[in-house]
Amino acid sequence: MMKVLVMDNVSEQGLAPLRRHNDIEVVIGQKMTEDELVGVIGEYDAMIVRSATKVTARVIEAATKLKVIGRAGVGVDNIDRTAATNKGILVVNAPDGNTIAAAELTMAMMLALARKVPMACSKLKNGVWDKKAFLGVELRGKTLGIIGLGRIGTAVAKRAHAMEMQIIAYDPYIAEEHAKKMAVELVTLKELFNRADFITIHMPKTKETYHMINQEAFNQMKDGVRIINCARGGIVDEAALYEAMISGKVAGAALDVFETEPCTDSPLLQLDNFIATPHLGASTQEAQINVAVDVAEEIVAALRGELVKNAVNIPSMSPKLLAKIRPFLDLAEKLGKFQAQMLNGRIEKVEVVYSGELAKYEVNPITTTLLKGLLDPILQENVNFVNAPLVARNRGITVIQTTKDNAEDYNNLITVTVYTDKGQRILAGTLFQGNDPRVVNIDGYRINAATTGHMLVIPHIDKPGIVGKVGTLVGDKDINIAGMQVGRIELGGKAIMVMMVDNIVPQCALDEMAKIDGILEVKMVSL
Repeated sequence: MMKVLVMDNVSEQGLAPLRRHNDIEVVIGQKMTEDELVGVIGEYDAMIVRSATKVTARVIEAATKLKVIGRAGVGVDNIDRTAATNKGILVVNAPDGNTIAAAELTMAMMLALARKVPMACSKLKNGVWDKKAFLGVELRGKTLGIIGLGRIGTAVAKRAHAMEMQIIAYDPYIAEEHAKKMAVELVTLKELFNRADFITIHMPKTKETYHMINQEAFNQMKDGVRIINCARGGIVDEAALYEAMISGKVAGAALDVFETEPCTDSPLLQLDNFIATPHLGASTQEAQINVAVDVAEEIVAALRGELVKNAVNIPSMSPKLLAKIRPFLDLAEKLGKFQAQMLNGRIEKVEVVYSGELAKYEVNPITTTLLKGLLDPILQENVNFVNAPLVARNRGITVIQTTKDNAEDYNNLITVTVYTDKGQRILAGTLFQGNDPRVVNIDGYRINAATTGHMLVIPHIDKPGIVGKVGTLVGDKDINIAGMQVGRIELGGKAIMVMMVDNIVPQCALDEMAKIDGILEVKMVSL
């Protein structure tokens, strides 16, 4: 008999996939301290949690039978994934169960903004019948700008079509053909700001998207634009939003998420044209059941030794194979993250070539890990070690992997070429001394760069003065230069500079570098 510990009031209806199996015993646990959980976890083959229970390294160490930990929801910050992976315990979540809930909340916010429903309701409840004060607008014929066309953004687009809206979207990592099938016009972010009557955000919070909707963005928008954010707090600069609403630039805004939560004292809450909810994106009865059902089905599959769809750590493989390829998994993920920060345009194809001793191994897990590194930082979807190939395929991205025995100057080499509608980028990496991951080629230029920290990658014309000017701009921002190297093919031709720095160089300095005569491009890469 296998035992599953269920914590945090997971929906009883959602546990049906577990209860229908006679060889699985479901135990409903009460709230426990870490010490109490450590004392009982050794009895269980699996556990399900929501957000309250913390599955720490100490708990995992005490879990002598545990095979899988399920999170009934998306975020897994309360589970020590590193400890679980090191012990061979699978961690699964339920990223799809709240898609409809989040999409419907977005539509509710949009309609509420258009017709000023909360404001009219509040005034009427205070005893004032005032029709004239709440003249609204129709959604029909308006242009909706969707920032992020992942699962939730796509669901919003489908519903907005039913409202007879014109749909434009910004998502640099989705194929044009895929958007056309949804009758969505892909545009640049600037064009979306210029054209949209309503803007809704469905992007992850990353260093690239943090304060994406800022004062500069508001300046590019139509007068009277309306803003909805049911994605992540921090993507909208709330201070800039307040000023834009005070000035009348923004006719209304609706936020379900805030940069700091709980949030009860924001000046936005004092504005009559502002609507707020306390992070209700997944708060429907159906979503709570759906995520529980999804994770329960994953638990059953994991206990049966079958393939799971939503693993967020390394999928099951033999300890012998894992020991051989583990260092290459780290290298591959770093190469993917590096490429994600170097790309221009929409990804169309990814080619991965494994050379040298790597050709002897099963490389599919390595390719999957590379795709996770490439796609996870830039997509709203939850990209993990199991679903990364499916995410790429659903977005129209072709993935090709090949092996060859000869690695030329290296014992092993991973070369990844990413093709976009703007061109292609080539990145190659290897392991020095078996466990030291290095980038050794960028777009044909030989270099030797570590895969940690921050670096400026600057293609340029090989001529005097460029390195000094870049160094001066970095120094002016009080940022220390940790190291630098230049790769070139011929004297006076094109070259590439890789400058290691102790901190992220601000965008204003990057813009100044781009203006230096002879510099072809400036990329800030953080690993």
